[in-house]
Order: sequence, then C-alpha cells, then structure tokens
Amino acid sequence: MGAGSPYCIAPLSTATWPAFEAMVVRHNGIFGGCWCTYFHPDCAERGPGYDGSRAMKKAYVEQGKAHAALVMHGDEAIAWAEYGVPVELPNIHHRKQYDATKTADPDYRITCVFVDKRHRRQGVTELAITGALDLIAQAGGGRVESYPHDLTNQTKKMSSSFLYNGTRRLYERLGFTYDRPKGLKNCVMVKVMEPV
Repeated sequence: MGAGSPYCIAPLSTATWPAFEAMVVRHNGIFGGCWCTYFHPDCAERGPGYDGSRAMKKAYVEQGKAHAALVMHGDEAIAWAEYGVPVELPNIHHRKQYDATKTADPDYRITCVFVDKRHRRQGVTELAITGALDLIAQAGGGRVESYPHDLTNQTKKMSSSFLYNGTRRLYERLGFTYDRPKGLKNCVMVKVMEPV
C-alpha cells in the first residue's frame, strides 16, 4: 500500500483477534457461522455450530496454526485472506480431483478471502491477497497455490458473495499462473514468492 492509503495489512494473531472477531460477528459468523474454519482440520476445541467454530478458530490463532492477512482500516478489520501450509489447511474443495492431478504439494495455500460488505468492489480483495503474499515472503516464501473461481468461459454472472477466493482473472493480475482445473468452476493458480 502506498503512502496515504487508508489501509494497512496486519497478520492474524492474538493481538489482532478482537478486530478479526468483530468483523466475523458483523457478518453473522461468515458463510453460515463458519468463522473461516472449513479448511482447517478439526480440533478438540471444536464444538457444534457458531460457537464451536469460533472456539476452534480462536484456539488455532492462539496456537499459531491459523494465518491470515487482515486489511485494516484504522483499528477495524475490513477484509482477510487466509493462508497457511497444507497441514494447517488440508480441507480444500474437490480434494479427490486435486490429489489425482497434483505433481507436488505447495509450500503455502491461500484458501479463503473475505471482504466486509461495506467495502466490496473497492479493490480490497486484491489488497488482502497481496498482504498474504507479502507475509508468506516474510516467512521464507515458496510455491503458493490458490483455488479461485474460473469464470473465463462463464456467461452467467456470479454473485460476489459466493466468490470465497476471488477469480482467476484477479490472480492473473497478481502474477499467478494457471495450473489446472479443479472442480466444475474452480482452478489451481500458482505463484512462487521469493523470501524477503
């Protein structure tokens, strides 16, 4: 982000948990109370429903096993891009097809991007993904995969609220290359981040 930008990136941590939590609460737990836990493995802290998902996410943050780039507007989190190593985020959609066509595991995955409904269509998704890439580079870099929606041949418009990981075109703008299809409307995109 350039000088004068109203946004900055902060990593998800115990210090930024209150801002992350406030954003999730503002959106009723995100995607039916998920709390961005779908891609994590289950853990002992997970109970049923909204409260169980919240407890699970908080436990993973406290253990350093949940990573995200938060887009901050002052003290308020307005977006995030979840990322992590495959063991932290093993539950990806279309897993059977993915495993059958992969040649190697990535070093990192970006699995979910969410933007506060008050800030959509303002380029914030791109800021969140770029923030995740910067944090990955700071952690040593490596091969990064993401699994966006591939709308290149789709004529029917898709609601942005269903685009939980952005679009292929967005990732192409950010320097990712198309690797292969995954499922009916998703794909695998890849970028190598050099360490900084």
